[in-house]
Amino acid sequence: MRAPQIVVVGSINMDLVARMSRLPRPGETLHGDDFQTIPGGKGANQAVAAARLGAQVTMIGRVGDDAFGGELLRSLELYGVGTQYVQKTANYPSGVAVINVEASGANAIVVIAGANGRLTADDVANCASVIASADVVVVQLETPVETVITAIRTARKFNVRTILDPAPAPSSPLPAELQSVDYISPNQSEAEALTGIVVYDLASAERAAKVLCDRGARHVVMKLGELGALIYSDGKGEHIAAVSTEIVDTTAAGDAFTAGLAVGLAEGRTLAEATKLGCAAGTMACTVFGAQPAMPTREKVDQFLRVER
Repeated sequence: MRAPQIVVVGSINMDLVARMSRLPRPGETLHGDDFQTIPGGKGANQAVAAARLGAQVTMIGRVGDDAFGGELLRSLELYGVGTQYVQKTANYPSGVAVINVEASGANAIVVIAGANGRLTADDVANCASVIASADVVVVQLETPVETVITAIRTARKFNVRTILDPAPAPSSPLPAELQSVDYISPNQSEAEALTGIVVYDLASAERAAKVLCDRGARHVVMKLGELGALIYSDGKGEHIAAVSTEIVDTTAAGDAFTAGLAVGLAEGRTLAEATKLGCAAGTMACTVFGAQPAMPTREKVDQFLRVER
C-alpha cells in the first residue's frame, strides 16, 4: 500500500532543555536536575512524528550554518524525513528553544527563530512540485506569516489538504488566508488567543470552534489536553476522549497529535478516526522525555489503540 505523502513547512530548532523540580518564579534562581540539547522545532517534530507513524515525509525549512544546523539535519534524516528542501543559511544561527520542564511534566518555552525566520515565500514556491504530490501539507507559525500563506496558497492550487497548527499563539489576528484552511488545530490557549473565548470545558471549546469555522476554517480540531479533542464542522461538534496516562514531559505532545491527525487524513480515515490517532500519538508522546525522541512508532500507537478499545 502506498505510504501517505506529507509535506511539513516549518521550524527546525535545537531544544535546550533543563529539568527541575518546579518552574522558577520571576526573579528566582533554582538548581536544576538535568540539561540536554535535543533536536526539536514544531515543524521538525511534526515531520519526525509523521514519519514514525508510517508516512513518507518531506520537510521544507531552514537551519543555520552552525554546529546545530548539521546536527538537526542528521536527526531528521535518522528518522527518515526527506531533507532535500531544507536549506543551510549562511552566516546565521539555527533556531533554538529554551525549555524548562518541571517534575509534573509541565513546561515553559522561549523560542528564538534564528534561521527559521529566513524561510521565505520564494523558498516555498520553489518547492511547488513536492507540495503538489502531497496528500496533506502541515504548517505552523514559527516561520514568517508570508511564508505560511504561500504554503497554503500553493497547496490550494493543487487541491492538497492543509492543516494549520496555530502555534505559537498569534498576538494579532490571523490573515484571512490562514483562517480559511481545511483544518485548524489549536490547543486551548491558542483558541482563546484566536477567538477571545476562554476554553475551559467542552461547551466553551465548541463556542470557540464555531467562531473559527465562521471565519473560514472548514474543520476545527481543538486539542484539549487530558480531555482529548473536539472536532467541529458543519455546525456540529464531536468530543474525542483521551486516555489518561503517566505524564513525563508534555513538550511535543501537540506535535505528535498534529502528525497523527495528518497521517490519519492522508490514509483516508474519517476526521473522527484521524483525531483518535492524533490523541493516541499525543498521549504516548507524554510518556517519554524530550521532543523528537518521544515521538511514538506506528506499531506502538496501533497497539495502544487496540488495548483502549
